[in-house]
Amino acid sequence: AADAEDVLQETWLRWADVDHATVREPRAYLVRTTTRQALTRLRTLRRRKETYVGPWLPEPLLTAPDVAEDVELADSVSMAMLLVLETLTPTERAVFVLREVFALGYDDIAEAVEKNPAAVRQIAHRARARVAARRPREVVSPAETRGVLEAFRGAVETGDLQGLLDMIAPDVVLLADGGGVVQAAPAPIVGAERVAEVLGRVKGLLSIAPTRINGYPALTLRQDGALHSVLAVRVDDGLITGLYAVRNPEKLSRLDRETAVSR
Repeated sequence: AADAEDVLQETWLRWADVDHATVREPRAYLVRTTTRQALTRLRTLRRRKETYVGPWLPEPLLTAPDVAEDVELADSVSMAMLLVLETLTPTERAVFVLREVFALGYDDIAEAVEKNPAAVRQIAHRARARVAARRPREVVSPAETRGVLEAFRGAVETGDLQGLLDMIAPDVVLLADGGGVVQAAPAPIVGAERVAEVLGRVKGLLSIAPTRINGYPALTLRQDGALHSVLAVRVDDGLITGLYAVRNPEKLSRLDRETAVSR
C-alpha cells in the first residue's frame, strides 16, 4: 500500500506540474505516467526481495465489504493472485493488469510500457499463460472462502487436528512472513500433517477473529490483545491449498483503515 501511495503521489505531482492545455488525452497521460512510475517501483522491490529474510508476502489490505460483491475484482487483488503476479516480470505484470483488469487497448498499453503493440500482444499472451498455470481452475468466490474459513477457524480454536486435516489439501503450503523482524518459519511449510501440527499450537495461545483482507475473508490472530499476524487462505475445490501468514509489523501497520479498491 505504501508503494502504491508513493506512485500515486508522484503521478499527482507530475500532473500538477504539467501544462494541462498541452495534454490532448489526460487519461492516456495519467495511465502512462502511473505505469512507468509503478514499473520503476516494481524493479526496485524485486531487488530488495533478493535479500529479504524468509518468505515474502504482499502487504495485507483491509478492504470494504462491497469489494467481495465483484468476484473478479476481489480475485484480482487477493493474496493468492498477488503471489501469482509476483512470478511475472515487472513489464509482464503491468501489461497483464492493464489488459485483464482495466481492459486497455494494446496501443495504449504499448505507449505506457514503451513497447510496440506487437510486442505487447506477445507479452500479454505469455503473462496470461503463466498466470493460468498457477491460479485455480475456477475463481473461488469470497462467500465460498468464508464458509471454508469459518470451519477452519473452529478447528484451530478447538485444536481439532482431524478436522484440520479434512479441510487442507495434502500438498498445502504455509508461508509465514516475519521479514527478519519477528519470529516466523524461515521456509515454506509443506504438507497437510506438518501444517496441521503447526496450526495445532495456536489453541490457547492466540485469539482469532474474522476480517476482510484483499477482497476476501481472512483472520486476525492476537496475542494478549496485540496483533500477532493476519492469515489469508487460498481455496481450490473446497480445500485450503495455501495459507499466508503475515507477521512483519511493517506490513501490518495500515490495517486500522480500509483501502478503497475499484476498477
